[in-house]
Amino acid sequence: MSMNRLPAPLGLFVNRQKTLNFTFEGQHYQGFEGDTIASALIANDQWLMSRSFKYHRPRGPLTMAGQDANTLVQLNSEPNVLADKQRISADLEVLGQNYNGSLEQDKDAKLSLAGRFMPVGFYYRAFYKPMGIWDKWEPFIRKKAGLGFADLSFKPVYHDKAYLFHDVAVIGAGPAGLAAALKAAEEGASVLLVDENPMLGGALTYHRFDVEGVRANALRTQLEKSVLNHPKITVLNNATCNGWFTDNYLPIIQGNRMYKARAKQCIVASGAFEQHVVFRNNDVPGVVMSSAAMRLMSQYAIKPANTAVVLTGNDDGYLCALELVSNGVQVPLIVDMRAKGADETLQHAVAQQGIKVRLNATVYEALPSSDKKRLSAVQVHDITGKGQVSSGGVTIPCDMLCMSAGYMPVYQLLCQAGAKLSYNDDNARFSLTSLPNNLHVAGSANGVHELDAVIRDGQLAAYKSVISLGLTSSEPEVVACDQQTNFPWPIFKHPKGKDFVDFDEDLQAKDIVNATRLGYRDVQLVKRFSTVGMGPSQGRHSALPTARLVAEATNRTVTETGVTTARPPFVPEKLAHIAGRIFSPHKYTPMHQRHLELGAHMIPAGIWRRPAYYGDPADRDELIQKEAQMVRNAVGMIDVSTLGGLEVRGPDAAEFVNRIYTFGFLKQPVGKTRYAVLTNEQGVVVDDGVACRIAENHFYITATTSGVDAVYREMTKWNAQWRLEVDIANVTSAFSAVNVAGPLARKVLSKVCFDVDFSNQAFPYLAYKEGTIDGVPVRLMRVGFVGELGYEIHMPSLFGEGIWDRLMDAGSEFNMRPFGVETQRLLRLEKGHIIVSQDTDGMSHPGELSLNWAVNRKKPFFIGCRSVDIVMARKQTRKLVGFKLDAQATRPKEGHLVLANASQVDCAITGNITSSEYSSTVGANIGMAFVGVDQQELGTRFPIRVDNGEIVMAEVVKLPFYDENNARQEVL
Repeated sequence: MSMNRLPAPLGLFVNRQKTLNFTFEGQHYQGFEGDTIASALIANDQWLMSRSFKYHRPRGPLTMAGQDANTLVQLNSEPNVLADKQRISADLEVLGQNYNGSLEQDKDAKLSLAGRFMPVGFYYRAFYKPMGIWDKWEPFIRKKAGLGFADLSFKPVYHDKAYLFHDVAVIGAGPAGLAAALKAAEEGASVLLVDENPMLGGALTYHRFDVEGVRANALRTQLEKSVLNHPKITVLNNATCNGWFTDNYLPIIQGNRMYKARAKQCIVASGAFEQHVVFRNNDVPGVVMSSAAMRLMSQYAIKPANTAVVLTGNDDGYLCALELVSNGVQVPLIVDMRAKGADETLQHAVAQQGIKVRLNATVYEALPSSDKKRLSAVQVHDITGKGQVSSGGVTIPCDMLCMSAGYMPVYQLLCQAGAKLSYNDDNARFSLTSLPNNLHVAGSANGVHELDAVIRDGQLAAYKSVISLGLTSSEPEVVACDQQTNFPWPIFKHPKGKDFVDFDEDLQAKDIVNATRLGYRDVQLVKRFSTVGMGPSQGRHSALPTARLVAEATNRTVTETGVTTARPPFVPEKLAHIAGRIFSPHKYTPMHQRHLELGAHMIPAGIWRRPAYYGDPADRDELIQKEAQMVRNAVGMIDVSTLGGLEVRGPDAAEFVNRIYTFGFLKQPVGKTRYAVLTNEQGVVVDDGVACRIAENHFYITATTSGVDAVYREMTKWNAQWRLEVDIANVTSAFSAVNVAGPLARKVLSKVCFDVDFSNQAFPYLAYKEGTIDGVPVRLMRVGFVGELGYEIHMPSLFGEGIWDRLMDAGSEFNMRPFGVETQRLLRLEKGHIIVSQDTDGMSHPGELSLNWAVNRKKPFFIGCRSVDIVMARKQTRKLVGFKLDAQATRPKEGHLVLANASQVDCAITGNITSSEYSSTVGANIGMAFVGVDQQELGTRFPIRVDNGEIVMAEVVKLPFYDENNARQEVL
């Protein structure tokens, strides 16, 4: 292993004191702690790591920075792992990927010979007819693609989320990012510094910035020490900012944690992606970016080759050559695509090392070894025109080619924020404009490449940030940098092809051109037709050459062509990061402590904690039935403080409520309540509640526990357009509420509220009254959600616990006890009342839910009225119905599938169970379900697939299951 290792101080990322054993393709290897899989394999002279997606060509590292799919490997528990990013661990088992047979002898490598029969987009044109032929070809094509396998027995590991708040977030800890973080912190800002690498410094950890090769390490040491010792800077290493969202909301992934960071100001110093040169066989293992070779030497102490040729379009290629020579690599030739070459200092330096330079030339073809696993030589030709070369050339033996066509800004986060990426075709330079006021760009991402200018640009971005924060008023001069880094046309199409633009997708120069000839002139359409930029690299190396080729083929500029849209995430993120444990603040009602004292089993309900039932969870079913029978036969009380409360006041209050909800509210009498259904602009039912008209210009409206915030937001949004004279307030936390329900409810209330007549005549069903309990003003609504005589009592939250206690004392004479949410759900189910978001989904319109009666067709407008008419006039495909099963049958669970026909193995799914419970009142399993329209008639039996694939048959029955004529509301 040591033969390819360079002496210290090289190897910034590795710990030479600790070796680790691992296997690759069954062979045993050793590496150092801190090595990636790729660096450890290269240290052992193993360059072949994977096979390409389409042609199964041998592939090795290109960037050594996780910016391409050339190093995708398979771990035991995870496919598609980037070998140049994944650190090795003890006894790690690694396999290559995307091969048939073995990595060394891939049986499908012959697909490369059939390239002419697989032109760009061939599957679109070859497999669309006859009808259904794609179903035959798809399994075969997917098998040939072979992108790893998933371990279905894998046990998920812990993931979570955390939250960060800072004045300034700096993305990227290269020289610009370090300088920006220090300057902002020195001005008094709290700074979050994020970088994807294990060590601060960015390009300072590998790039050579001067002829002597000493400046980078000294500057990195100085900046790193200052940053790590500054009390106002928080550093996240090995962390990736995976997107930019409005107001600098930044999801940052570090290991198994996702940070949700918010910053008042954000500085993106993300650097630039080095760009490759397009020529024949530019994907052979051993053909790498210049930065990859320098990373291998500086970060991992690896001598990457014996003989290397450098192909460049800028001065950095000369610096790379000097770095190679200083580490024992022979460099027989620098191939400079420019006509004038580097400045005199660099030309003199390489000449002193005996390195020859060939100007106005390019590598036209890379020659692989006889086994195709490693580069053996390159053919160098003179450039005779744009993308044109001379007919004759020279062959230079080498085992590595380091190439650099230039740099493209890491623009993804910036463009997600609305920035515009432009390209000057005259000088091949990029610029980013139209950034939000709270977002800044610095360093090479800003088109600045000379080191001193990069540092000044980082400081300038910091000044702009702290000026916006009000921490300083001075501002330095704008930074200018004229260093030329991009060669304008590094694309040399070969008549034999295999000149790759996109390594991920095996796309050649001719594929991009042919896509435009087939009519796909827009770069976005070229992307979708050819799949360029759709692989793991997401256009990091292919976006610029693709834009150049499309521009050339369509007689436009690169600026006019543009690049494809950059959407989050920046790097792939696991579902576990999204679903990981989150910080979930809970709200408690004023009666919460009383519920705990009574033995309640608490469950989450939105952001609230509510009692599900009272007693041991082991006795859940029995406890729910007992509580239900108590409400049906006597009286019970439930805490409903979590219900949303909204106040609408003003001269236009009735008009406003009438426009918001589907029912008619203009003529609603004062002192009456009315069911209120809310649809969105697509005609989907999104919430419901009860609207109480307290006065001509005053409504008090309840909303669902989880939906009230959205309803309030919609109300304020719509009135910003309507400009009605109303005041809207979310008073959910200001009021607490309880529901006293059961045949004896009137008797309980009469014992505590003496200034209200609770008789049927004075306080009828759906009426609203106001009174006092022990001097506390309360709002009283006679409602029947659970199907019994019932009253909701809304009181100021300050008195919630006291009134709960007072009512419990009053109800003790009647053996009144509290009941929980699960019991309430059973009681309302027996009455056939829906719960929005449980019995509805994102497509449920009033017709599907049998809520036609709650839609006023005579009024001119309500939100979604036109959409409701359209969707209800269409041919319906499903219906929400009530169903019943025998008590002995397996009870379906919510979410179980409704099938079209139980006798068919591959039967179509027609719906799903939305609510299901055993009812001791009805003496059967009951529920609600979406079924197909041909299954909705009363008496129809439909199949439900329950656990373990068992099929049970349910019968459609009329709703409600209990008290069909609502006689229970007329209890005297």
